[in-house]
Amino acid sequence: MGKMSKPEYEEKARALSEDEAERLLSRMSGKLPKRLHNEKLSREEALAIQLELEDEQLEEWRKNMQELNSNIEAKGSRRKTDKKDKKE
Repeated sequence: MGKMSKPEYEEKARALSEDEAERLLSRMSGKLPKRLHNEKLSREEALAIQLELEDEQLEEWRKNMQELNSNIEAKGSRRKTDKKDKKE
């Protein structure tokens, strides 16, 4: 079958409140909702996979933001040195 979630995500999925689970289900995209609807996955399995996907996306976003902030800081420090050079 397709992707199965890690045990720690299955535990997190079981610990979700009904409201949290509904919010997580509402954010599903791609093939995951279809697999859930066709009963190829249990609700708990689908929630665990969605949690794992969102964690991966968050890590990727953090990495991209860190890179972006580093680039902004580097440009800012270059501009400061450029201004100092022009004054002299």
